[in-house]
Amino acid sequence: MTSVNPAGEATFDESFPNPGDFHRAVATMCGRVPVSAGAAGLAKDLARLSPRLFFRDVLSRGGWYRLGSVIDAQGDRVADDLVRWLESELALRGDDLHALVDDYAESGLRATRLTGKTHYLVASTGSLADEFLQVEIEELQEVVSHELFAGELPGGLEELAAPPRAGSGKGPVVPLGAPFYALRRVTDVADFLWRMAQQKPEAQNVQRFVDSWQSSSAGSATTFSNHWVLAVREYLDRFRQPILQATPVAAVNGLPAKFDSVYGARGLALYEALQRFDRAMGYPMAWFFHMLTTKVVPYAVANAVVDDVQSGFSYLPERDVTVIKDWLHRPYGF
Repeated sequence: MTSVNPAGEATFDESFPNPGDFHRAVATMCGRVPVSAGAAGLAKDLARLSPRLFFRDVLSRGGWYRLGSVIDAQGDRVADDLVRWLESELALRGDDLHALVDDYAESGLRATRLTGKTHYLVASTGSLADEFLQVEIEELQEVVSHELFAGELPGGLEELAAPPRAGSGKGPVVPLGAPFYALRRVTDVADFLWRMAQQKPEAQNVQRFVDSWQSSSAGSATTFSNHWVLAVREYLDRFRQPILQATPVAAVNGLPAKFDSVYGARGLALYEALQRFDRAMGYPMAWFFHMLTTKVVPYAVANAVVDDVQSGFSYLPERDVTVIKDWLHRPYGF
């Protein structure tokens, strides 16, 4: 089981006495699981690593890429890191971009990129909304991006490494090997949000979002991590201090349900629209949480619901009304 001790440190079950062991085990697992196994196969192998945790795949996000390597005309690898290689070659020529392009104009060197999809797998570690382990595993494939040093002189290294025309979807995609899995990160969400809370005295938006879930009907009806993951980011600022950020992402593959209501709806018509949306998403108060994130529900709906309550037409539990009023008093969004 994962928990947070008084020092804010994450602990795992006996199979993995510290997070580093679990992280290394998952990274090794990614190297042996074939992509053909799919996200369900990843969940099954994760369960073998930590039998006390039940992992489930809840979201896959694709359509992104990152810069790759440098290969020659025959497909042999010249450098593993395109950007570092370009920076090194440019430095050797006194930062003269013209000289760099002239030297390699007829080389036939090509850039690659890694096309990616991220699989989010989660496992509950307790009864509270933030008590879950989130594992992000990338499904990657290296493909040929474009020929380097061909055509017009680029405006800089960034344009040389990733010109606007590269990866536009025109022309065949040439893969360089089979797709593979790689571990992106393992996040003990309770620990991550605890550390975020140490950064500022006031509650940050993601903490308010999770607290609202816990307080509302959604918290008693279903598990937060069945419907949401966190896009997390951790970096050092210019003072070398760690900065933690997190944004809730709906665990919906595709588009969320459409909020079917006319502008200015009140009373029974609004209630029925809220009910339809909640049923489509699978839990109560879904409209409120999607209002804050996916924006498929207008902010004006929250005002309309409270107006109905104050007019005597109350169709929500008091705890849900409290959550909405708290948001109206201190609005936020993502």
